[in-house]
Amino acid sequence: MNIIDFENIHVSYNETLVLKEINLKIKQGEHWAILGKNGSGKSTLIKLISSEIHPRKQYKYKKEILGKDRYTITELKEQIGVNTNDLHNYFEKHGNFLSTYEVVLSGYYSSIGVFKHQDFTQEQHKKAFEVLEFLELLELKDKKVYQLSTGQLRKAIIGRALIHNPKAFILDEPTVGLDIKAQKNFINTMKNLCEKATIILVTHHFNEIFEEISKVALIKDGKIFKQGDKKELLTSSNLSEVFDFELNIEEKNGYFLVY
Repeated sequence: MNIIDFENIHVSYNETLVLKEINLKIKQGEHWAILGKNGSGKSTLIKLISSEIHPRKQYKYKKEILGKDRYTITELKEQIGVNTNDLHNYFEKHGNFLSTYEVVLSGYYSSIGVFKHQDFTQEQHKKAFEVLEFLELLELKDKKVYQLSTGQLRKAIIGRALIHNPKAFILDEPTVGLDIKAQKNFINTMKNLCEKATIILVTHHFNEIFEEISKVALIKDGKIFKQGDKKELLTSSNLSEVFDFELNIEEKNGYFLVY
């Protein structure tokens, strides 16, 4: 099944095109990085996938997600876990009273919090504990959001989506704000997630692109500049073009270093 199958999609804010001729196909089980500089259209592409925005109708296009061109928002949220810095900041500001366990459990209702009118089955509680254990957060289950590190909260928000056993995760610059140790820990979490779902990593940080990611889409000025195999696309010439800056790239131990 294709997680994403887009053909000739255009998106505009008011009358200004921000995404142009988007053609992108991501198959279930593949792991991708969407790479581009700030302002290239990465965040808009995330909103397109999560159906926060929609294609311009005057262009003939194809937009299928999870093999369907029609779906409910609830179905989409359960099958594609979207983890953005905006969501992280919202939990920090409005959900700092929640425990780690409640953050994960709140995923069943897509709410910021757990409320008395919400009913949870024994199986749902069991699943929440399994998710906490998988993410190495079980010992932190009673800690409040304001007591968690940036990396710990980010993992808890992933757990919020993981309770649905989604088919894919979209991770938007997930190591922003993390120190070196926390970055390594979070990258290990992403590697473990690869065993459960397709990973779509949206970033401009080369050090986030770990070994399991085999496909890359380079985005520039709202268009997919190139897409395909990681090792073929992550070249000095391609990246210099995408980032409008002369770059030299070198692969070392499965990671890409940029000079």
